[in-house]
Amino acid sequence: MRRTSGPAAPPDDVDVRLAARLADLRARHGWSLGELADRTGISRSTLSRAERAEISPTASLLNRLCHAYGRTMSRLLSEVEAEPAPLVRAAEQTVWRDRDSGFVRRSVSPPHPALRGELVEGRLAVGADIAYDRPPVAGLEQHVWVLEGALDVTADDVGRRLEAGDCLRLRVWGPTRFRCAGDVPARYVLAVVLP
Repeated sequence: MRRTSGPAAPPDDVDVRLAARLADLRARHGWSLGELADRTGISRSTLSRAERAEISPTASLLNRLCHAYGRTMSRLLSEVEAEPAPLVRAAEQTVWRDRDSGFVRRSVSPPHPALRGELVEGRLAVGADIAYDRPPVAGLEQHVWVLEGALDVTADDVGRRLEAGDCLRLRVWGPTRFRCAGDVPARYVLAVVLP
């Protein structure tokens, strides 16, 4: 979320488009802010501020919303972009930052309606720790390939340490946690495949 001390920085274009998409999704489901708050455990005021681009949602908040709407975070973020092209140049890849957790997410191969898989590059700052209380889609297939640093991944109450070059393959049914495990930032590729 954006810090509130000092003059407020204007929201960036991605946050504005994301806010509009979140409001549209809630309207399409016919849910009030109260109903969505009950489904996600997110306060009505936070939901309202996110839909007006007054805050930049955290990864955890977006994950809860994605679960309610039955889509992956990548799919949600791709919906705020123009029609996807078959070739995605590095300079055109959407980068999203969760400033609070130190998580940077690059959509290398964004989702496409005709495809079930996508590639994401994740970067976690030293000490960064992000937890998701549930997958956006139950049974989501993930392949986590660490390129640099070390990453602790916990899924189904089982923790695993991944070093550079290691790959973890799993289906996600419950809570997961990603933590930078070393004294250098962790960089990894996440391959996501819809069930």
